[in-house]
Amino acid sequence: MNTKAVLFDLDGTLLPMDMDEFTGGYFKFLAKKAAPYGYEAKGLIDAIWHGTAAMVKNDGKRTNEEVFWEDFGKSYGAERAEKDRSIFEDFYENDFICAKQFCGFNPLAVEVVRLLKAKGLRVALATNPIFPLIATRSRIRWAGLEPEDFELYTTYENIGFSKPNPEYYREVLRRMDLKPEECVMVGNDVTEDMIARELGMGVFLITDCMINKKGEDINNYPHGSFEDLKSLINTADFDSFYWK
Repeated sequence: MNTKAVLFDLDGTLLPMDMDEFTGGYFKFLAKKAAPYGYEAKGLIDAIWHGTAAMVKNDGKRTNEEVFWEDFGKSYGAERAEKDRSIFEDFYENDFICAKQFCGFNPLAVEVVRLLKAKGLRVALATNPIFPLIATRSRIRWAGLEPEDFELYTTYENIGFSKPNPEYYREVLRRMDLKPEECVMVGNDVTEDMIARELGMGVFLITDCMINKKGEDINNYPHGSFEDLKSLINTADFDSFYWK
Protein backbone atom coordinates (compact mmCIF):
# COMPACT_ATOMS: atom_id res chain seq x y z
CA MET A 1 0.00 0.00 0.00
CA ASN A 2 1.57 3.26 -1.14
CA THR A 3 -0.72 5.73 0.59
CA LYS A 4 0.26 6.47 4.17
CA ALA A 5 -1.67 9.65 4.94
CA VAL A 6 -4.82 11.50 3.95
CA LEU A 7 -5.02 15.28 4.25
CA PHE A 8 -8.41 16.94 4.58
CA ASP A 9 -9.62 20.43 3.92
CA LEU A 10 -12.09 21.73 6.54
CA ASP A 11 -14.45 24.47 5.32
CA GLY A 12 -16.83 23.02 2.74
CA THR A 13 -15.23 19.59 3.07
CA LEU A 14 -15.40 18.12 6.57
CA LEU A 15 -17.56 21.08 7.61
CA PRO A 16 -20.35 21.65 5.06
CA MET A 17 -21.03 25.28 4.21
CA ASP A 18 -21.73 27.82 1.54
CA MET A 19 -18.54 29.82 1.81
CA ASP A 20 -20.09 33.15 0.85
CA GLU A 21 -22.92 32.72 3.34
CA PHE A 22 -20.52 31.72 6.11
CA THR A 23 -18.07 34.54 5.45
CA GLY A 24 -20.76 37.20 5.14
CA GLY A 25 -22.52 36.02 8.29
CA TYR A 26 -19.45 35.75 10.44
CA PHE A 27 -18.16 39.15 9.28
CA LYS A 28 -21.43 40.73 10.43
CA PHE A 29 -20.89 39.34 13.92
CA LEU A 30 -17.27 40.48 13.91
CA ALA A 31 -18.23 43.99 12.79
CA LYS A 32 -20.83 44.16 15.54
CA LYS A 33 -18.20 43.18 18.09
CA ALA A 34 -15.76 45.82 16.87
CA ALA A 35 -18.25 48.68 16.32
CA PRO A 36 -18.15 50.03 19.93
CA TYR A 37 -14.39 50.46 19.52
CA GLY A 38 -14.71 52.74 16.51
CA TYR A 39 -14.49 50.23 13.66
CA GLU A 40 -16.84 50.97 10.77
CA ALA A 41 -18.07 47.74 9.19
CA LYS A 42 -17.03 48.24 5.57
CA GLY A 43 -13.58 49.56 6.43
CA LEU A 44 -12.98 46.69 8.85
CA ILE A 45 -14.06 44.03 6.38
CA ASP A 46 -11.95 45.59 3.64
CA ALA A 47 -8.94 45.54 5.98
CA ILE A 48 -9.53 41.89 6.83
CA TRP A 49 -9.76 40.93 3.16
CA HIS A 50 -6.58 42.89 2.46
CA GLY A 51 -4.82 41.10 5.29
CA THR A 52 -6.09 37.77 3.98
CA ALA A 53 -4.64 38.56 0.56
CA ALA A 54 -1.32 39.30 2.26
CA MET A 55 -1.40 35.87 3.92
CA VAL A 56 -2.11 34.20 0.57
CA LYS A 57 1.02 35.91 -0.81
CA ASN A 58 3.15 35.04 2.21
CA ASP A 59 6.49 33.46 1.31
CA GLY A 60 7.03 31.48 4.48
CA LYS A 61 9.60 33.76 6.07
CA ARG A 62 7.08 34.81 8.71
CA THR A 63 3.91 33.28 10.03
CA ASN A 64 0.59 34.22 8.51
CA GLU A 65 -0.31 35.74 11.86
CA GLU A 66 2.61 38.17 11.68
CA VAL A 67 1.85 39.07 8.08
CA PHE A 68 -1.85 39.65 8.77
CA TRP A 69 -1.35 41.98 11.72
CA GLU A 70 1.35 43.96 9.98
CA ASP A 71 -1.03 44.48 7.06
CA PHE A 72 -3.93 45.30 9.38
CA GLY A 73 -1.70 47.93 10.98
CA LYS A 74 -1.30 49.63 7.61
CA SER A 75 -5.05 50.27 7.62
CA TYR A 76 -5.46 51.42 11.21
CA GLY A 77 -1.96 52.17 12.43
CA ALA A 78 0.42 49.69 14.03
CA GLU A 79 -0.15 51.02 17.54
CA ARG A 80 -3.93 50.77 17.33
CA ALA A 81 -3.75 47.32 15.73
CA GLU A 82 -1.61 46.06 18.59
CA LYS A 83 -3.78 47.72 21.24
CA ASP A 84 -7.07 46.43 19.84
CA ARG A 85 -5.87 42.95 18.97
CA SER A 86 -7.40 41.60 22.18
CA ILE A 87 -10.85 42.67 20.92
CA PHE A 88 -10.59 40.31 17.99
CA GLU A 89 -9.06 37.53 20.06
CA ASP A 90 -12.01 37.83 22.45
CA PHE A 91 -14.38 37.56 19.48
CA TYR A 92 -12.94 34.23 18.38
CA GLU A 93 -12.90 33.01 21.98
CA ASN A 94 -16.47 33.96 22.85
CA ASP A 95 -18.55 35.19 19.89
CA PHE A 96 -17.38 33.13 16.94
CA ILE A 97 -19.74 30.34 17.97
CA CYS A 98 -22.53 32.44 16.41
CA ALA A 99 -21.11 31.58 12.98
CA LYS A 100 -21.91 27.90 13.52
CA GLN A 101 -25.44 28.63 12.29
CA PHE A 102 -24.03 29.15 8.79
CA CYS A 103 -22.52 25.65 8.75
CA GLY A 104 -24.03 22.25 8.16
CA PHE A 105 -23.06 18.86 9.52
CA ASN A 106 -22.19 15.68 7.65
CA PRO A 107 -21.87 12.56 9.81
CA LEU A 108 -20.23 10.79 6.87
CA ALA A 109 -17.26 13.13 7.17
CA VAL A 110 -16.73 11.93 10.73
CA GLU A 111 -17.15 8.32 9.65
CA VAL A 112 -14.58 8.68 6.88
CA VAL A 113 -11.95 10.18 9.17
CA ARG A 114 -12.43 7.44 11.73
CA LEU A 115 -12.51 4.73 9.08
CA LEU A 116 -9.17 5.87 7.68
CA LYS A 117 -7.59 5.92 11.13
CA ALA A 118 -8.99 2.46 11.85
CA LYS A 119 -7.26 1.26 8.68
CA GLY A 120 -3.97 2.61 10.03
CA LEU A 121 -3.61 5.68 7.85
CA ARG A 122 -2.33 8.96 9.19
CA VAL A 123 -4.80 11.85 9.03
CA ALA A 124 -4.03 15.58 8.97
CA LEU A 125 -6.09 18.71 8.51
CA ALA A 126 -4.79 20.83 5.64
CA THR A 127 -7.19 23.73 6.17
CA ASN A 128 -6.20 27.07 4.70
CA PRO A 129 -4.31 28.69 7.60
CA ILE A 130 -5.98 32.09 7.60
CA PHE A 131 -7.80 31.59 10.91
CA PRO A 132 -6.40 31.69 14.46
CA LEU A 133 -5.93 28.49 16.42
CA ILE A 134 -9.01 29.05 18.58
CA ALA A 135 -11.25 29.51 15.51
CA THR A 136 -9.80 26.44 13.81
CA ARG A 137 -10.34 24.26 16.87
CA SER A 138 -13.93 25.48 17.07
CA ARG A 139 -14.65 24.66 13.44
CA ILE A 140 -13.16 21.19 13.86
CA ARG A 141 -15.61 20.56 16.69
CA TRP A 142 -18.52 21.95 14.66
CA ALA A 143 -17.70 19.20 12.15
CA GLY A 144 -18.15 16.59 14.90
CA LEU A 145 -14.45 15.91 15.37
CA GLU A 146 -11.76 16.86 17.87
CA PRO A 147 -8.44 18.58 17.19
CA GLU A 148 -6.76 15.48 18.58
CA ASP A 149 -8.22 13.45 15.72
CA PHE A 150 -5.57 14.99 13.47
CA GLU A 151 -1.84 14.48 13.56
CA LEU A 152 -1.39 18.03 12.29
CA TYR A 153 -3.66 20.98 11.61
CA THR A 154 -2.55 24.31 10.23
CA THR A 155 -3.50 27.72 11.64
CA TYR A 156 -2.31 31.23 10.96
CA GLU A 157 0.01 31.00 13.97
CA ASN A 158 1.97 27.93 12.88
CA ILE A 159 2.73 28.30 9.17
CA GLY A 160 3.81 30.96 6.69
CA PHE A 161 2.13 29.76 3.50
CA SER A 162 -1.48 29.56 2.32
CA LYS A 163 -3.43 27.77 -0.38
CA PRO A 164 -3.23 27.61 -3.33
CA ASN A 165 0.55 28.05 -3.01
CA PRO A 166 2.12 24.61 -3.59
CA GLU A 167 4.68 25.51 -0.92
CA TYR A 168 1.89 25.18 1.63
CA TYR A 169 1.55 21.50 0.78
CA ARG A 170 5.31 21.00 0.65
CA GLU A 171 5.57 22.38 4.18
CA VAL A 172 2.82 20.07 5.45
CA LEU A 173 4.59 17.10 3.87
CA ARG A 174 7.91 18.20 5.37
CA ARG A 175 6.43 18.38 8.86
CA MET A 176 4.90 14.94 8.49
CA ASP A 177 8.06 13.50 6.92
CA LEU A 178 6.13 12.18 3.95
CA LYS A 179 6.66 12.02 0.21
CA PRO A 180 3.96 13.46 -2.08
CA GLU A 181 3.16 10.06 -3.55
CA GLU A 182 2.40 8.77 -0.04
CA CYS A 183 -0.45 11.26 0.47
CA VAL A 184 -3.96 11.98 -0.76
CA MET A 185 -5.50 15.46 -0.48
CA VAL A 186 -9.28 15.53 -0.02
CA GLY A 187 -10.95 18.89 -0.53
CA ASN A 188 -13.87 20.73 -2.10
CA ASP A 189 -12.04 23.61 -3.80
CA VAL A 190 -10.72 22.85 -7.27
CA THR A 191 -8.20 25.69 -7.21
CA GLU A 192 -6.99 25.48 -3.62
CA ASP A 193 -7.05 21.72 -3.01
CA MET A 194 -6.54 19.96 -6.32
CA ILE A 195 -3.30 21.88 -6.88
CA ALA A 196 -1.73 19.33 -4.54
CA ARG A 197 -1.61 16.99 -7.52
CA GLU A 198 1.09 19.19 -9.08
CA LEU A 199 3.41 17.98 -6.33
CA GLY A 200 2.66 14.34 -7.08
CA MET A 201 0.04 13.89 -4.39
CA GLY A 202 -3.13 11.93 -4.97
CA VAL A 203 -6.35 13.95 -4.81
CA PHE A 204 -10.07 13.46 -4.32
CA LEU A 205 -12.50 16.31 -4.99
CA ILE A 206 -15.49 16.38 -2.66
CA THR A 207 -18.48 17.63 -4.64
CA ASP A 208 -20.97 18.09 -1.79
CA CYS A 209 -20.06 21.80 -1.36
CA MET A 210 -17.74 22.16 -4.33
CA ILE A 211 -16.05 25.45 -5.24
CA ASN A 212 -14.91 25.72 -8.86
CA LYS A 213 -14.32 29.40 -9.54
CA LYS A 214 -12.44 28.81 -12.78
CA GLY A 215 -14.97 26.37 -14.17
CA GLU A 216 -12.49 23.52 -14.61
CA ASP A 217 -13.62 20.15 -15.89
CA ILE A 218 -13.85 18.16 -12.67
CA ASN A 219 -13.50 14.95 -14.64
CA ASN A 220 -9.80 15.78 -14.57
CA TYR A 221 -9.86 14.68 -10.92
CA PRO A 222 -11.19 11.72 -8.97
CA HIS A 223 -14.36 13.15 -7.43
CA GLY A 224 -17.61 12.39 -5.67
CA SER A 225 -19.55 12.78 -2.46
CA PHE A 226 -18.48 11.69 1.00
CA GLU A 227 -20.68 8.64 0.43
CA ASP A 228 -18.60 7.87 -2.66
CA LEU A 229 -15.37 8.37 -0.75
CA LYS A 230 -16.50 6.07 2.04
CA SER A 231 -17.40 3.37 -0.46
CA LEU A 232 -14.05 3.75 -2.15
CA ILE A 233 -12.18 3.41 1.13
CA ASN A 234 -14.09 0.24 1.89
CA THR A 235 -13.35 -1.33 -1.48
CA ALA A 236 -9.96 -0.01 -2.58
CA ASP A 237 -6.46 -0.63 -1.31
CA PHE A 238 -5.49 3.01 -1.68
CA ASP A 239 -3.04 2.23 -4.45
CA SER A 240 -1.76 5.63 -5.44
CA PHE A 241 -2.52 5.22 -9.14
CA TYR A 242 -6.24 5.69 -8.50
CA TRP A 243 -5.87 9.15 -7.02
CA LYS A 244 -3.94 10.69 -9.88
